[in-house]
Amino acid sequence: MDGLTQVVERWGYVGLVAVVALENVFPPIPSEVVIPFAGFLTTFGAMTLPGVIVAATVGSVLGALVLYGAGRALGRRRLEALTRRYGHYLGIQLDHVARAEDWFARYGPWAVLIGRLVPIVRSLISIPAGLAEMPLPVFLLYTVVGTVAWNTALAGAGAALGAAWPLVEQWVRLYQHLLLVAALTVAAVWLGLRLPARPRR
Repeated sequence: MDGLTQVVERWGYVGLVAVVALENVFPPIPSEVVIPFAGFLTTFGAMTLPGVIVAATVGSVLGALVLYGAGRALGRRRLEALTRRYGHYLGIQLDHVARAEDWFARYGPWAVLIGRLVPIVRSLISIPAGLAEMPLPVFLLYTVVGTVAWNTALAGAGAALGAAWPLVEQWVRLYQHLLLVAALTVAAVWLGLRLPARPRR
């Protein structure tokens, strides 16, 4: 990740846009490292916190549009075939795509907004949006709102922590684990309510 932070440090806003755009297309590149680092740079460099948020949002939207366009152009069958063949190079598996698609089918446009606040899903949610041919203005609206919230939190934390900005990555991992536990708990409760009770002897 040192190379990515060096790009941001050297090229400023332009580098941040490029790295965040790549992060959206290639989920293994973590925004929880790059954006807090950019927030940290605002404490002593020429970059400003609003500028970092705008640049990160522009990069996020550009990356999201790539995956949205891919989903819309490829269709489900061709996308699954490409994922089987090349997905391991990008850290994407069929079950990742299937989960994002299922989430989108259940919650519609709100899935795009909520998905922008969930690691990994925040990138992949663009694919089912494209597959479902979600209207582009609606997709952009929910994407921008969710992305601004995510980028503001990460950049603000990086600026507030200063040299301790790497702590943000640990917090995001904890947040991701808590989301997983919450999702599993909800699923268990839902299954418990759906399963018929065994008759007493």
